[in-house]
This record gives sequence, C-alpha cells and structure tokens, in this order.
Amino acid sequence: MHDLSDSFDLKELHWLLAIVQSMDVGIVVLDLEYRVCVWNGFMQNHSGRTVKEASQQSFFDLFPEVSQTWFRHKMDSVVTLGMPAFTVWEQRPYLVRFRNYQPITGQDDLMYQNTTWLPLVSTNSQVEHVCLIIYDVTIAATSRKQLESLNTQLEQLAHKDRLTGLNNRGYWEELLRQEFARYTRYNSMAALLIFDIDHFKKINDTYGHQAGDKVIQALARLILTSARVTDIAGRYGGEEFVILMPGTDCMGARLFAERFRKRVESLIVPHEDKDIRFTISIGIADLSQPLKSHEQLIHNADQALYLSKNGGRNRVTLFSEVSPNP
Repeated sequence: MHDLSDSFDLKELHWLLAIVQSMDVGIVVLDLEYRVCVWNGFMQNHSGRTVKEASQQSFFDLFPEVSQTWFRHKMDSVVTLGMPAFTVWEQRPYLVRFRNYQPITGQDDLMYQNTTWLPLVSTNSQVEHVCLIIYDVTIAATSRKQLESLNTQLEQLAHKDRLTGLNNRGYWEELLRQEFARYTRYNSMAALLIFDIDHFKKINDTYGHQAGDKVIQALARLILTSARVTDIAGRYGGEEFVILMPGTDCMGARLFAERFRKRVESLIVPHEDKDIRFTISIGIADLSQPLKSHEQLIHNADQALYLSKNGGRNRVTLFSEVSPNP
C-alpha cells in the first residue's frame, strides 16, 4: 500500500508539472533570495530563456527593467503577511517587458500584464517561496484604451465646430459662463473679442461657398496660432468668432486685436486660380464695468463690433467707445 501511495504521489506531481508547463499564464516560483525555482513554458516562450537557463538565476538579472526596491517590498509583504498580493495593468502596465504578439492588438509593442503573488508554505509551516503568476491582458487592456480614446474623440466632436475645429457655440458659451463666475468671484479681469469677416457674402457670391469655407478655415487656423494657451476661442456662428482672454483688460486685448487684424489683412487664401484676401472687424469688452451675467459681456462686445462695422470695417472698437445713446 505504501508503494502504491508513493506511486500515486509521483504520478500526481507529474500531472501538476505538466499542467503548469502548459498553462497560458506565466508561472515563476522564487525563493527568498529572488532566485528562480520554477519557470514554465509561458515564461520560456516569451522571454526566450529555457528552464535550464533561468533556473537558480536572480529574477533581477533576468529582468533588469524591474524596480528592485518596489519588487522587494512587494515580495517581502507577501512573505511577512502570508497573504496574496496583486497588481493590475491600469496601475503598472507590465511587470516584465514581454513583446506583444497578439494579432488583433498589434499596435501595442509590449504585453499588458496583471500579476498575482502567492505565498507558498513549506512543510515547516514557513513561507519560503513565492509563486508569481503573470497574466497576459493585452486584448482587454487594448480594448479598454481604444474605447476610452473613442469616447474622448466623441466628446471632442460634441464640443468642436466641425468646419474649423474651434469650440462650437454651445460649448464655448458654457466655458464663458464658468469663467465669468470665476472672474466675478475673485474680482479678476478678462476681455472678450467678437469679430467677423467683412463682406463675407460677397466672397461667397464671387468665389463660391467652397471658397467661403476655405476663408473660414484659414481664419480659424490663424486664431489657433495667434491666441495664447489660456485663451478660449470659438466659432460663434457663420463667419463670426470669439476669443476670451483671461487676465487681460480691454487695452491689452486691443493690442492683441490690432496685431491679429493686421495678420488677417495680409493673409492670402488660394482658391483654384485666385488669391482671396479679406479683412475682419473686431469689438472688445472687458469686466471693468459691473456686469450681471456673461450674456451682458457678449452684448457689450457685440455692440463694439457693430460700431466697427458701421465705422468702415477692418478696425477694432472698444465697448467704452460706444455711445450710451446710439
């Protein structure tokens, strides 16, 4: 009977080793000196090192990219507490640098990994080894990243004007409302520019609507390259645009507006065999006067724009220059 039991134990051990070798996860058993005691087929296939080459080697020699301080702390806590530990790819994309060979997710060079650390209790009831299990979660991680990227793109599309790439009116007004609340609360300054393309209908009538779209896109690109990172620009509608300039009063905004107006005046938009030139008119208002709402700031800048248009176009007007009784 004793011989049969020994035979069954050996047979069972052989089966367990065969299962471990064929599992589609990385299995590494380390002693307390971080030397490799077990190295399964997954580890061999992805590392390029055979069981013989890895056996009794330091884990840090095999994977120099692993932070020794972090790894030692992680393993010591597993040994001391006798409790499993885990890492997930969202916190640490991978433990060891294995190349990704998943055909569906070929755009990611490295394998995303989750890991489990299991304390192994010896016959003396002490934890003398730790089993490290490495899971390939590249497909799930890549799918999650792609979904997050798609959601970000959809969110941006909801906020952006399709023709220009600037903030659309709804989103820009919401940002203005938030900024106005912040500025009025802390008594800080901001200036608002509203401007539109002079004689835009004439451009459409003369060159066609495709040419008009090109002019709008050219102006949008100029806005993006001229505005500061902190400025909030948007397409207000049709050929009308807005820029909110935080921390700027009307005089500072006027200096910017004059430079910008001259850049627009010198801009050439090629269309078919024609070169299209155009100008803009600008109105400016700031928070130097008490305002009840962000809509009133828009109204003031719009009144200044109206004066620019009536004054001959291709000019900049401050709200303070608007007559109180037009």
